[in-house]
Amino acid sequence: MIAGHLKIIIVLIFFLAGCSENAGERSLHCGKLNMAHLDHLFANVRLENGNEAGIVHIYSEYPGYNFTIEPEQGFSCVDDVARAAVLLSNCPENITARNTRLDMMINFLLYMQSDNGYFYNFIWHDGSINKTYRTSVAEPDWWSWRAFWALEEYAALNEANARKIGPASHKLSEAIFRDLLNDDRSVSDAAGLCIPTWLPGKAAADQSGDLILALVKYYRRTKDDRATKLIDQLATGILLMQAGDSLNFPYGAFLSWNNTWHAYGNIQSYALLKAGELLNNPTYIERALMEVDHFYPWLIKNGYLNYFNIQGNDGKYEVTAEEKFPQIAYGIRPVIYSSTEAYRITGKEKYLDLARLAAGWLAGSNPAGKVMFDPSTGRGYDGIINNSEINLNSGAESTIEALLALQALEKLGIDIKEFYSNRTIEQSSNRTIEQ
Repeated sequence: MIAGHLKIIIVLIFFLAGCSENAGERSLHCGKLNMAHLDHLFANVRLENGNEAGIVHIYSEYPGYNFTIEPEQGFSCVDDVARAAVLLSNCPENITARNTRLDMMINFLLYMQSDNGYFYNFIWHDGSINKTYRTSVAEPDWWSWRAFWALEEYAALNEANARKIGPASHKLSEAIFRDLLNDDRSVSDAAGLCIPTWLPGKAAADQSGDLILALVKYYRRTKDDRATKLIDQLATGILLMQAGDSLNFPYGAFLSWNNTWHAYGNIQSYALLKAGELLNNPTYIERALMEVDHFYPWLIKNGYLNYFNIQGNDGKYEVTAEEKFPQIAYGIRPVIYSSTEAYRITGKEKYLDLARLAAGWLAGSNPAGKVMFDPSTGRGYDGIINNSEINLNSGAESTIEALLALQALEKLGIDIKEFYSNRTIEQSSNRTIEQ
């Protein structure tokens, strides 16, 4: 879950009942990425229904990196297992260790689906589902979109996988089309901004990005025309959430929800690039490139932000609230995804340079000047607290988000080891990490 928004944590060092495989018994490979810590976080568990599934522990605390559990949530969740499944589905290797873990994680996702088609999020240590916590209810929300995306990435690997997830994807897509696909294009006002009301959660442009990514994969597999209609509907709403332009703040940034921009999960540009390519709609691509061309360089130059709120007035925008910290990998990965996709579509080297620049955040080019993904251990640290301090815990979200970001670079031929060796901060990374 989102680093920096944790409740009181109870530390538990435990061996899960029903574990039949130690994740460290067979090493997991994904290109040249160090997957050791993800291996540490992974486990096979016995579910309440007696079946086996693969999970990823949510929390892992410095210095021993033992597992922890949040008492109102649980020890693993769809959010993080889905992220890991997307990561593994995009690994270049087709090897037993990768496929075994991926199959087990898909088993977990299938287990977490509700009869209504959506997904519960958290699981307790006894293998039962947490069905009551507010971010675990089976409803149209982040974890259901991530599960959808993961299932479709997995299905794209081969026909056997597509058959395995087919019924679950069908049940979920039917719920989505029933609840979201419509002709309503009403808007509301939020701090002087015109906000669409037909997105998930009425105005969740950030969630819409993840849903578009799932729908693009779903359409390529099924050719269900309802998917392209919903993609178009969501993309149209995202466009309304773009503020500023090349010369005026916030320089084409896509707001996340109402009048708020936040770094985490702000994947709208990447989703619009994917949607524009699928639907042959140059407007979606052009508007996505506006953010990549103008807002991202401004964001990086100013040392990144956690969030800001804006007030609109006659086409101009002023900041009414902002925070610089915490900063987390989940806020950096969208910048890298959008920049690498812009490079793939346009072939312009400036976007690859921008992706490298953003990835520098992981290697120490950040306000704290500290490495946030350690390539020697595979740990992604849980966030930058202030200009000199980082959270040395290494949970699932931060680790997987960092790996996803670096995987996007690697797909374009960037050698991750060489990338790190070329960062001057790496020369002192061992000392920095221990501070």
